Amino acid sequence: MALDIDLEELRKQHEDLSREVERKQQNPLSDTLAITELKKRKLQLKEQINQLARG
Repeated sequence: MALDIDLEELRKQHEDLSREVERKQQNPLSDTLAITELKKRKLQLKEQINQLARG
């Protein structure tokens, strides 16, 4: 079903962003603004996932 595929893709993107945030946070020279933007995008994805999961 298309909804399942969308949810899977959003979850994959969310997990990818989680890994990227963790990786950037490990580097003391990382741009904090870039990390903040990644976290915002991650939160947006989480909200989309929750909305789709509720139907």
